[in-house]
Amino acid sequence: MQLNHTHDITRRSWLEQANDSGSDFPLQNLPLCVFRRRGTADAWRGGIGIGDQIVDFAALHQTDCIKGLAADAVLAASAPTLNKLLELGPDAWKTLRHSLFELLETGSPHEQLVRKTLVAQVDAEHTVPVQIGDYTDFYTSLDHAVNCCRQFGIEVFPNFDWLPIGYHGRVSSIGVSGQKIFRPMGQSRPNPNAEPVYGPCQRLDYELEIGAVIGTGNSSGTSIPLASAQQHIFGLCILNDWSARDIQTWEMQPLGPFLAKNFATTLSPWIVTLEALIPYRTAWTRSPERPQPLSYLSAPENTEFGAFDIQLDVSIQSARQRDEGGKPRTLTHTSFRHQYWTLGQMVAHHTMGGCNLQSGDLLGSGTISGPAAGEAGALIELTVSGAEPVDIGDGELRGFLEDGDTVVFRGWCERQGFARIGFGLNYGTVVPFQPLK
Repeated sequence: MQLNHTHDITRRSWLEQANDSGSDFPLQNLPLCVFRRRGTADAWRGGIGIGDQIVDFAALHQTDCIKGLAADAVLAASAPTLNKLLELGPDAWKTLRHSLFELLETGSPHEQLVRKTLVAQVDAEHTVPVQIGDYTDFYTSLDHAVNCCRQFGIEVFPNFDWLPIGYHGRVSSIGVSGQKIFRPMGQSRPNPNAEPVYGPCQRLDYELEIGAVIGTGNSSGTSIPLASAQQHIFGLCILNDWSARDIQTWEMQPLGPFLAKNFATTLSPWIVTLEALIPYRTAWTRSPERPQPLSYLSAPENTEFGAFDIQLDVSIQSARQRDEGGKPRTLTHTSFRHQYWTLGQMVAHHTMGGCNLQSGDLLGSGTISGPAAGEAGALIELTVSGAEPVDIGDGELRGFLEDGDTVVFRGWCERQGFARIGFGLNYGTVVPFQPLK
C-alpha cells in the first residue's frame, strides 16, 4: 500500500462542502457506510461519504458512468451489508476508491449524473455496515493497564508484554452510533465480606477503542504473517466498548469479562478504508527496557508503519445539558499511536494457532489511553474508580455514567501536507435499566 493521487491535498471535489477545511469527508477520505433515507422502509444499501452528502451505490449502479471491476464493486456494495464488497478483495476495493475519486473530482464529465445519486447526510439513518460473524476485543494499551492495575495494588500481568490479550465478544448487541444503552442488570459484590447482590449496574463506563473490519481472511489451519497483516484489514471505525465495572470486577475471575461487556457495543457508522489511512501510518516503537516481541510478532513492516496516528476525543453531555442546549464537554484527547500492540500484531496473533478470520469479522483495539494526564480512555482511569469525579460542565460531576448521559467519541487524522480526514461521530445515550418481564 503506497501513497498515490487519491492522497494529494491539492485535488478538490466539485462538491464544495467537501473542500471545507473542517469537513470529515473530503475527496481524500471516501468512507463507506450502509444507510437509507430517514423514516422510510427503503432497503438498506451502501454508500460513501463526501462532504455533507452520501453517494447512493444503488443509484450509482443505475448510471452508465462506472464500468468493469468498479461496477462490480458498486453492485456488491449496494447490498444491505458491505460483506460482498469485502469478499471481492483488495483489487476491487482500490478500483472502487479510485473510480469514485475520479467521479467526484472537479472536472469530472459525470458530475451531473453523480449529483442525482446524492443523499444529504442529515436525511439518512445508518445501520451496522457489515454482517459481523465474530467479534474479538483486545486489551493493548499499557497506559490503560498500568492505570487500572495501580488502583487495585497489583502489577500488570507478565503476559501483557508478550502477546496481545483478547477475548471473544458478543455480536448480537453491537449497534451503530445513536444506540440507546440500557443500563444492565447484574450481580456484583460491593462488600467483599457479604453475599453478592443483584441489581442495576452502579458503575457504568465507556471504553474508547478503534474497530478494525476484516476484509479478507485466511483458511482454517493457516496463519496470517505480520508482514502482510494490514492487507487483510478493510478499514477502521470508532468503537465504544461499554462496560459495567461493578459486574466486571466480580465476574471476571478466572475466565474474563462476560455480562459486564455483552449488553452493548457501539460502532461509528463510517468505515475509513486502510488506503485512505496510508498517510497517517507511523512507526511503532517499544521502550528498550521492556521485553521485545517474539519473532512472529516482529517484522520490519510493523516497525516502520504498524501504528496509526488517529486523534481521538471523548466528551460527555448530561440530560440537563442536552435539554438546555449545552454542548458536550471534552474530557479526553489522545492518539491511537500509543497502543502497546498494533492492529497487525493483533491479526497475526489471532491467527497464529490456525484460527480462520472471515470477511466482516470485527476486532476491537482495547481501550486507548495515552501516557499524559487527560489521555485516559475510560472513566475508571479518569476518575480513579469514581474516587475523583470529573467536571462535565455546568457544575455536574461524574465518577461513572448516569442515566441520560450521552457519550460522544470523535476521531480524525491530520498531517502536514495531507488533507484532514475524519471518522464521523460515535455516540450513545444511557437509559434506565429494563425490569425483568
